Amino acid sequence: MIADIVPWLELALRWLHVITGIAWIGASFYFVWLDGNIRKVEGGNPLVAGELWAVHGGGFYHNQKYLVAPAQLPPHLHWFKYEAYFTWISGFLLLAVIYYIGADIYLIDRAKLALSVPEAIGISLAFLIVGWLIYDGLCRSPMGKDGPVFGAVWFLVLTVAGYALTRIFSDRAAFLHVGAIVGTAMVANVFFIIIPNQKKVVASMLAGEAPDPRLGLQAKQRSLHNNYMTLPVLLAMISNHFPMLTGSPINWLLLAALSICGVMIRHVFNLRHRGEINYGLAVASAAVFVFATLIAIDVQHRAEQTPSVQVPFATVRALVDKHCIMCHAAHPTHAGISVAPAGLDFTRDAVLHANASRILLQAVMSKTMPLGNETGMTDVERATLGAWIRQGAHIK
Repeated sequence: MIADIVPWLELALRWLHVITGIAWIGASFYFVWLDGNIRKVEGGNPLVAGELWAVHGGGFYHNQKYLVAPAQLPPHLHWFKYEAYFTWISGFLLLAVIYYIGADIYLIDRAKLALSVPEAIGISLAFLIVGWLIYDGLCRSPMGKDGPVFGAVWFLVLTVAGYALTRIFSDRAAFLHVGAIVGTAMVANVFFIIIPNQKKVVASMLAGEAPDPRLGLQAKQRSLHNNYMTLPVLLAMISNHFPMLTGSPINWLLLAALSICGVMIRHVFNLRHRGEINYGLAVASAAVFVFATLIAIDVQHRAEQTPSVQVPFATVRALVDKHCIMCHAAHPTHAGISVAPAGLDFTRDAVLHANASRILLQAVMSKTMPLGNETGMTDVERATLGAWIRQGAHIK
C-alpha cells in the first residue's frame, strides 16, 4: 500500500513545487524589471523615487515606487512572501520523500562513502543549515557591501560545497543539494530579512515615526541576490534529467561553469531592463556553455575504457539480467518498485536495442544506474555494455 501511495505523493509535491516556484520566480523577475524601468518624474511627488505606466490584458497600470514609504499607509497592502515559503516547504518535503525515505537508493552511494541512513540525512541537513549561516555571515560582513566581491566569494563557497557533495552523495543527490543550499538561502532571505524589514517599516509608519531607510536597502540587497541565484537553482533542480552532466568525471566543475552562465544571462536581462544592451556578455555566456560542453565530452571519452573486440549479445544479456531486471521488468522484484521505471521492460531484447542510447547515458556515461549501484556493477562491466552499444547494439 505504501509503495502505491509514495509515487502519488511525490507527484503532488513536485507539482506544488513547480507551481509555487513559478509564482515566486515570476514575482522576483517582475520586480527587478520594474525597478529597472522606474523613471523619475520632474515636478512630481518628492517622496516618489519614480513611476511607470504599463498596459497589459486590455488595462492600464500606474506603478509608483517610494524612496522609503508613502506618507500614509494604504488600506490594502499586498505582501509577496507565501510564494517563497511554499516553494521551499514543498521542495523540502520532496527532498524528504525521495532522498530521505529512499536514502539507500537515491541519496547514498556506498562506492564513495558507506553512510548509514541517519548519517546521510544528518549531513544533508547540515549542508543546508551551514550554507545559510555562511551566506548570511558574508552578507553582514564588510564584503557584503561590495556586490562583485561578495558574489565571487559566495560562488567559491558553493563550488567547494559542490565538490564535497559529489564525493559524499550520489551524483544526482549532490547536484540537488547544491540547489537546495541556494534555495534555502533565498527563502531565508525572505523569511529572516526581507519580510521582517518590511514589517518594521510598516510598524514605524503606524507609530507615526519615520522608517529607517537602511531596512529597505538591506531588503533590496537580499532581493537582488535572490534574483541572480534563481537560474543556477533551476539548473541544479533539472540536472537529474541530464546524466551526461551529473555523471561527468568533472561534474562539480561543470555545475560551477554552467551556474556562471546563469548569472551572466540574468545580468544581461537586468541590464536590458535598464535600457542597456550588452551583446558581449551574452556572447560570453554562450561561449562558456559551448566550451564547458566540449571539455565535458572530451573528458568523458578519455575516461571510458572501451574494449576493442566485438561484444556478443549473450554477454550483454547476462549483464542486464544481473544488474537491471529487478526493476526493469514486467513484474519488478525490487522492494518499493511496482512498475518498471519509464515503462522499460529489459527482459525483452527488442526493448534493450531500442533504448540503447538511454542505457549508454544512464548506466555507462553517468553511472546513475543501477540506483545507488546496489548490485555492484563494475567499471569493466559498464565499459563492456558501452562497447556493445557503440558497436551497434546488435541483439543477434
